[in-house]
Amino acid sequence: MNFIKSIDELFLIRNELKAQNKKVVFTNGVFDILHAGHVDYLIKAKDLGDILIVAINSDSSVKKIKGELRPVVPQNERAFIISQLKAVDYVTIFDEETPLNVIKVLLPDILVKGADWSKDKIVGSDIVENNGGKVETIKFVNNTSTTNIIKTILEKYKIE
Repeated sequence: MNFIKSIDELFLIRNELKAQNKKVVFTNGVFDILHAGHVDYLIKAKDLGDILIVAINSDSSVKKIKGELRPVVPQNERAFIISQLKAVDYVTIFDEETPLNVIKVLLPDILVKGADWSKDKIVGSDIVENNGGKVETIKFVNNTSTTNIIKTILEKYKIE
């Protein structure tokens, strides 16, 4: 079964889920080198509702946000890996720097970001709340990050 969907496909799925009174949770991110922090975050996000949709930044989007050396893992591989996690129901890839257009189309019941984001800075929070949804933040349990993993690799192999 293919859990990676276009925005148009997800729009149709979202309408079906609304009709079934399913609570849809939405989050987004780069998810470049998957680590325990990502998995813990996605499990906690899924616990907030019935269906978890994850939007992944495209390669071109990541380069704009994080620089020319990122992503390490190409978008289709990142999407496949995330789509195979038990907590994740659907994945989509977006080209913009933020998922605002995806949020406008899907109107999730719950919009989730990490607790390092203040609610007033979460893209799309106003749209979700104005449509009766909630915005939640999830506290990280460890200090694992893709940037730290890359730094550790470079240090261990003495690469500059």
